[in-house]
Amino acid sequence: MEVVGLLCVAAVVLASGFFWVWDSSERMKIREHADLLGAGNRSLLVVAHPDDEAMFFAPTVLSLARLRHQVSLLCFSTGNYYNQGEIRKKELLQSCDVLGIPPSSVMIIDNRDFPDDPGAQWDTEQVASILLQHVEVNSITLVVTFDAGGVSGHSNHVALHAAVRALHSEGKLPKGCSVLTLESVNVLRKYISLLDLPLSLLHIQDVLFVLTSEEVAQAKRAMSCHRSQLLWFRRLYVLFSRYMRINSLHFL
Repeated sequence: MEVVGLLCVAAVVLASGFFWVWDSSERMKIREHADLLGAGNRSLLVVAHPDDEAMFFAPTVLSLARLRHQVSLLCFSTGNYYNQGEIRKKELLQSCDVLGIPPSSVMIIDNRDFPDDPGAQWDTEQVASILLQHVEVNSITLVVTFDAGGVSGHSNHVALHAAVRALHSEGKLPKGCSVLTLESVNVLRKYISLLDLPLSLLHIQDVLFVLTSEEVAQAKRAMSCHRSQLLWFRRLYVLFSRYMRINSLHFL
């Protein structure tokens, strides 16, 4: 019994030390990026399809709103793969309204050069040109989009990352404009919901957004606006995916 007691005490001490170190590092990160994540910043979420904002980025959008950012959205397609483009545009506006993004801050691109098609390769320079113009006109200070894995591996998601990375690496983004990319994780981590939180804490990331229970309900309401997309497997996604609750992001 004494041995068990000592092991328990040791576990508590180690856990306390871990969380102290993690908390200290997080405070350092917050101080380092205080200006960027502070109130009054203008953030732009760049997505490929209607429903990306709710399926993948809801924790980021709601957390930035909590930090009093002015959040806008740029969607590069209408999601017309099954000829539902007009329906999906309306669903996107409804979802954004639930997430706190007004219609005036939502831009949906309807261009044949950017089809909703996992087999299509969007032109990086063309995407980058449109994105840069939007950033400059709206005085954006933070761009948020997919990482190189695109979360689901969809080629349209990956194309957005390629365009943003090109702008960043070539120094074309306005001074003071930073980029955050959403971390892609393996299938197991993707579908264990909040159970992924300890793993997220152990992995290195620049920003970690975790929703409250009330915000999770809000994210689910946003996703429910995409009625045309709520097939049985997406309903399971809403129940189990970490991306409905947690976003870990990295700065370029």
